[in-house]
Amino acid sequence: MLLAYIDEIGETGAFVSKRDARFNTIPAFGYAGFIIPAEEARHVGSVFVKEKCTLFAAEMTGVSNPGQWERKGADIFRPNTHINYPQQIRVFTALVRKAVALGARCFFYADEKPLGTPKQTQLDPEERETAAMRETLNRLCRHADSKNDSLMVLIDQINESQRAKRLPNMYRHILGRAAERQEMLRIVEPPMHVDSVLSANIQFADWVAAAVTRAIDYQLIEDSPYSWVTGELGVLRRSFTFESKLHLHQKSIGDFTNSDILEQRRRLFPLAQGQRVSQAVDPAILRRIHGAALSRQRRG
Repeated sequence: MLLAYIDEIGETGAFVSKRDARFNTIPAFGYAGFIIPAEEARHVGSVFVKEKCTLFAAEMTGVSNPGQWERKGADIFRPNTHINYPQQIRVFTALVRKAVALGARCFFYADEKPLGTPKQTQLDPEERETAAMRETLNRLCRHADSKNDSLMVLIDQINESQRAKRLPNMYRHILGRAAERQEMLRIVEPPMHVDSVLSANIQFADWVAAAVTRAIDYQLIEDSPYSWVTGELGVLRRSFTFESKLHLHQKSIGDFTNSDILEQRRRLFPLAQGQRVSQAVDPAILRRIHGAALSRQRRG
């Protein structure tokens, strides 16, 4: 059996730009983590706890249960981590190498968000989450099928009301798709929610998801401060499953698959002579023009 530990990439809210006062978080939403043979999962978890305790020993003084102490991935990978905390990158890359040596593969699936406010994009956060989870499950099942193995998916704990809403959707998707796509039979149950405090592997999945989030930021945000990830996190290049993907929103170029998100030369922002239109016109005006065009299309 394969175990897939995943966590969210970003959040389901709208995205306008990094400079926007309200909608400025992450330009994509999805899931990322790692997949590992069940018999190696405990080994990876124990290595993670050992390395985490060594790395953050000074901060964990007096902690009664070191295994449950957390450092979120978003705090591990900051704009200047490669300068101020290079040891964090060394530990992460060593953990990825160890996991891969034990048969693990890193995974991600994310959808680029349309730029604009909730009103401009007619945002439905629940539908965004559902769509990303469906495609994540599709791709994890496809990977399990390629390995001729069964699959169980574990994800960080959410509140009970959210779980109650999501679980029926996941059941319907898995059972409905299995009628036509046999790989969906590989998954034993819909994703099981586990509190990250109680699972070292969920914590490691959070670190992987954060690293992928920074790589996506670099590819989708022109002035991203995360250009360093393409070099410093190069260990991820050969770790991704074939099925890993960043789906772009209405772009003329192809989607990013597996290690494409670590390309130094960015497809969306090629080096060019002169000035781009987006540099000469206020982005807010461009968004309003785009929103008006979409509204006309919807009216027919």
